[in-house]
Amino acid sequence: MKSISMSGSLRENVGKKDARTQRASGMIPCVMYGGGNQLNFLVPETSFKNLIYTPEVCYAVIDINGVEHKAIVQEIQFHPVTDKILHVDFLEVVDGKPINIAIPLQVSGNSPGVMRGGKLSKRVRKLKVSGLLEHIPENITVDISGLDILDSIRVEDIKIDNVRITENPSKVVVTVMTSRNVDESAPAETAEA
Repeated sequence: MKSISMSGSLRENVGKKDARTQRASGMIPCVMYGGGNQLNFLVPETSFKNLIYTPEVCYAVIDINGVEHKAIVQEIQFHPVTDKILHVDFLEVVDGKPINIAIPLQVSGNSPGVMRGGKLSKRVRKLKVSGLLEHIPENITVDISGLDILDSIRVEDIKIDNVRITENPSKVVVTVMTSRNVDESAPAETAEA
């Protein structure tokens, strides 16, 4: 998984009035928990561009007053009208302790069912997984080259080394649905033979 470096400074005052003042100066109030002590700190708003506004899943290496902390984004609060970031919660990554995170799903290959006119339906964009940070992949790739019309791939069909998928095993991830322009000639020829 890719890392993004950020630098922050500890917050001296904690409260709504101070948070409003900090946001006006381009700093985002953040909190980090899960490691030991809870840290309240500030990070420049521009630092979040490569962490939040990207399709990739990344973790942050945050330098707070000279001490580096590895963390993943747990929750983000956006302004309801302007969509500006108001507050970010980070979960500190502790060595040897598994983390829970959602990983993007990608498909590869050419499905025979789609080639015959079926429609590929990707039911899930991300899958929730649990594992150590060093084992978590940037994305999960599913090969659809074996899918014919009405075939599907479920969570239980996907295996990742040293990582556990925490979704329902029977949940359908990708399926090839029938459509009006399906080429029926291939099955009809085999039926006549």
